[in-house]
Amino acid sequence: MTFKPVLDLINAIPRGLIVPPASLFVLIAAGLAMSRRWPRAGRSVAATGLAALAFLSTNAGAGLFVAPLEGMTSALRAPERAGAQAIVVLAAGRIERAPEYEGRDVPDYIALARLRYAAHLQRRTGLPMLVSGGNGSSGVEPDAADRVYPKADAMAAALREDFGVPVKWIEGRSRDTAENASCSAALLRPEGIRRILLVTDAMHMPRARDAFERAGFEVVSAPTVFFSNQRQSLAAWVPSAEGMRRSWYAVYELLGIAWYRVRAGGAA
Repeated sequence: MTFKPVLDLINAIPRGLIVPPASLFVLIAAGLAMSRRWPRAGRSVAATGLAALAFLSTNAGAGLFVAPLEGMTSALRAPERAGAQAIVVLAAGRIERAPEYEGRDVPDYIALARLRYAAHLQRRTGLPMLVSGGNGSSGVEPDAADRVYPKADAMAAALREDFGVPVKWIEGRSRDTAENASCSAALLRPEGIRRILLVTDAMHMPRARDAFERAGFEVVSAPTVFFSNQRQSLAAWVPSAEGMRRSWYAVYELLGIAWYRVRAGGAA
């Protein structure tokens, strides 16, 4: 029995509507619409959505999702004794046409945190490095002024120019974490590389590790950017954009882990 039609239907739902805050705004709107016919039930639904929106906009509220996700991994100790053959660092976002860099695409602050840690690991281990991330131009080649470069190119430039670290492989075709793994494998397998240090955010690591293990790698997790072990103050209960960003990121990753597992089972 195959679940492909169901999986295709789920995959067609815009991801932005599934995770907060968009999903909570949908809930609030649904409650307001319900209140015309069922006033008490509709107001309860809308109030629940509003309360969840406020709670998940705090760092403390986000921690309910962040802590168990980050608990699936741990900081790497003694990387030079891990027995790895290469470092693989995954892309995040980018800033397109940064004017202070002569209009080049550059890694965003999330990607820079990963690159900084990857550079730290490279200096400690001396291992060759692969950067992975696509989403560049496709189809007809655009004009140079309009060209969007793969994220991996911007990452490699930052590592070489800003961190003084060499990059041996640039994987610029992947569109998601699963393709990060498969496309990286296509580059590293011919080199006989099986055991890698995998660098990404702590929240992204469980899903990334699973994808790379499915691609045939022995993965030594090298996560960075931990939030769950930070000290909490009263300010952690004040709604903020950062609180919602953490909630969005954590829920996205938890749903992504579930989706990868369901998709793997459905394809069997």
